[in-house]
Amino acid sequence: MFDPLTAPLSEVVLRLLVATSLGALIGLEREQSESAGRFAGSRTFPLFALYGALTFAFFGGTLLAALGVLVVPLTVAYAARVWTDGDLGLTTLTSALLTAILGAMTMHSDRAATLAVVVGGAVTVLLSVKDPLHEFADRIDASEQLASAKFILIVLVVLPSLPDRSMDALYGLNPRFVWLMVVFVTGLGFVAYVLGSVLGAERGIALTGVVGGFVSSTATTVSMAGKTAQNETLYRICAFAVVTASIVMFPRALVEVSVVNPDLLPAVALPLGVMTAVGAVSAALLYWRTAADESIETEEMKNPFRLRPALVFGAVFAVVLLVSEYANQWFGASGVYATAFFSGLADVDAMTITLSRLAAQGTVSTEVATTGIVIAAIANTLVKAGLALFLGTYRLGRLVSIVLGVVVLSGVAMLVVPV
Repeated sequence: MFDPLTAPLSEVVLRLLVATSLGALIGLEREQSESAGRFAGSRTFPLFALYGALTFAFFGGTLLAALGVLVVPLTVAYAARVWTDGDLGLTTLTSALLTAILGAMTMHSDRAATLAVVVGGAVTVLLSVKDPLHEFADRIDASEQLASAKFILIVLVVLPSLPDRSMDALYGLNPRFVWLMVVFVTGLGFVAYVLGSVLGAERGIALTGVVGGFVSSTATTVSMAGKTAQNETLYRICAFAVVTASIVMFPRALVEVSVVNPDLLPAVALPLGVMTAVGAVSAALLYWRTAADESIETEEMKNPFRLRPALVFGAVFAVVLLVSEYANQWFGASGVYATAFFSGLADVDAMTITLSRLAAQGTVSTEVATTGIVIAAIANTLVKAGLALFLGTYRLGRLVSIVLGVVVLSGVAMLVVPV
């Protein structure tokens, strides 16, 4: 806990400068906003932050009352703006109160001050992307909005109510952990979905592959294969999208490992990193051979905030978790590897999270977990090559198979050759 009455004056001044800077950052953004510029801007918002910082520093017990006092002039100014401009937006009013709270946080403690800086930056970004967010919201139809609302509601209701312990009735599964991983993986897909939607329905092929890799690399492969069946001349550009989507799967797996079991990350990072590098070089060569001004539509991508796919992934993840644990007990490492291969044919996320969890619990060794994750990634990569070969044109299938074959061989080499 930071005490401004006993701390050195220089440190108190530094924290006040941080508060002022946060207010100025938000204020500059608000001043550039047409609807908010006359309400409060680059001078007023730093004062809000200083108001919160000084109040908390020297009159800490009155912070809530001070915020209440601040609400009065803000309400008057808001009412005047509604009366003169007919603008009912609450964004600037809310930002002003939040700025005062951020100012108070800078004087609370080191952790609170750091959090204030992070939140202040996030608030500024959120305020500055008003137009893209509104355009994104306008493009989402009623069914998509309803699906997202249902999913978020279920997450908020179900997650806290699930028991956070292993249950004998579920063969030792922890239901809250299973559902938390469902939310995590779906959230990764939603971030990529928002990115693609904000930037438009038609985007460059590089973004197509990256977004497709996070949302569904399998769906992207099927989509690109279908496009070459309609127009064979697109085989190179579609091959690039398929390869990019496939290699994005590897860093996505690293993100999942870092969340579930950070201690496993160094061991997994090397083989998956090599596969990513080999795939990236191959994709770059494909891109070099492709017309840079061409683009691909990705209308097949759907909002991942859907209940049925989430439940399916949860069921798959639970089954994979149980099978992997019992396979290790009954058959040792070979059982885990077999499970990883067959599971990877359908989904890499489930196996990655499962083995990361088992390694964290000490059920399997780091070596077995690393090998299993790489085997699952290899199996899934082979599936992408097969889909391109059988669903697309011959030239697409041959090109994708060659490139992804090199990626698979690099992964096999990392498993065979001792490091």
